[in-house]
Parts: sequence; structure tokens; C-alpha cells
Amino acid sequence: MDLGLKGKSAVVSGSTAGIGLAIARALAAEGAKVVINGRTEARVTAALKQIHSQVENAEVRGVAADLGTAAGVEKFVKEVPQTEILVNNLGIFEVKPFHEIPDADWFRFFEVNVLSGVRLSRQYLPGMQKNKWGRIIFISSESGQQIPAEMIHYGMTKTAQIAVARGLAESVAGSGVTVNSVLVGPTASEGASVFVEDMAKRQGISTAEVERQFFASVRPTSLLKRFETPEEIAMVVAFVASTHAVTMNGAAVPADGGVIRSIL
Repeated sequence: MDLGLKGKSAVVSGSTAGIGLAIARALAAEGAKVVINGRTEARVTAALKQIHSQVENAEVRGVAADLGTAAGVEKFVKEVPQTEILVNNLGIFEVKPFHEIPDADWFRFFEVNVLSGVRLSRQYLPGMQKNKWGRIIFISSESGQQIPAEMIHYGMTKTAQIAVARGLAESVAGSGVTVNSVLVGPTASEGASVFVEDMAKRQGISTAEVERQFFASVRPTSLLKRFETPEEIAMVVAFVASTHAVTMNGAAVPADGGVIRSIL
């Protein structure tokens, strides 16, 4: 299916690895002009090389900036003042008991995971409204609806993203701009893979056994019973960004492998 993205401009935050890189690659493969982002020039350069090696004639460039800060967003938007598609993918996570999470962590998680998307959306939304077409997508998580006890501060930010996306969609109703969140399930991203490998080493078992135990005890409601791949998530996001997805607006789009028990 032609997703109608050829020539469309796209920004993907936090896109030098994992889900973000896969999304940028998928959009580039559909003919979009993609801007990727990471905190360092080295990471951005490496990601650009990877996309160019995998996508023939990819139109992609990179801007290094820490979008988890106001100064970083300001730097980025000077380089990229307009876009038609914005994918707010930047995010951090960690496993930490509630009583060990200090105020500083709550503020840091909120600024990186939520305010990065708020600031970028505030910059790019007016141009989308003027052109009567645009796509804003927040990469949220099933953790936004089923808050994980082992990382409540992370879950809080994922819920906030869903709320912001819905509110923005309401605010631009009938404009030709859609705003959605995508609820990602446990994914074999760079950070998750490192976590699984560390657990396997500590317990003296294989990574496959760690994965089996994770879905047996931590995410038992998963219907997929394995980690999703970044590429699987990227294809969902590419469709939500497409010209065909006009009826998807203000939605929390499930791509969680069936973790969330819901018929709605």
C-alpha cells in the first residue's frame, strides 16, 4: 500500500536507535523527507549511515540536540522550523521502587518524556493548521493505561502523553491535522535489550528464559508472549502518519501485543 507520504516532511525525536530509528527508516522508505535526532553528533551520524545503507535514495538528515531540555528544543527548531509530520518518540525509562524515586527523577522523567513532545508540538502545530494538513504522534505505552508498579514515574508520563494527544486533537478538530498516541507494548529496543541481557547474566540464564519469565510474571496478559520488534511498531506508526489514516484522530492506538485487557 502506498501510504501517501512521498515528499512529506517528518521529524522523529529520539531516533538514533530502537523504535525511533525504525520509525525514521519506515517513513524514509515511504518517500518522506525525514529529520532524525539524537543528543550527540556521533549517534546521529551513525544512524544516518544505517538508514542510507538500508533505504535506497533515502532523504534523511540529522540534527543533534538534547530535546529533553528547553534549550535543546530551541536549538533543534532553529534548524528545522517546519514539519508536516511530528513523531514524539523521545523517552527514558528505568525500573525503580516508588519509595526510592526522588523529586528530581519525577521532574526529569516529565520533562524528557512529556515536555519534549509538548514543546515540539507547540512549535510545529501552527504550520500544520495553516497548511490544513499534519500529523502529530506521541509514542506512548500500554504502561500509560496499566501503570507498572516497578516504574510508576514512567507510567505517569505515558498517561500524560495520551492526555496531551487527546487534548490537542480536540483543539484542532476539523483542521486537517490529526493527533494520536500509539500504545507500544514491551519492545526489544536498545534499552530493553540491555536490561534483558543484564538480567540473564545476573541470574545465569539465557535471554530467552528471561523473556519467557517476563511474560509469565510481569506482563502475563500479553497475547503476543514475546517482545515486539521496533520494526513492527514502526509500521503501525507509519500508517497512523499516512494520508489514509484521516479517521484516526484523538485515539490511543493499541500496538501493545494485547497486554491491555480491553474490548474497546
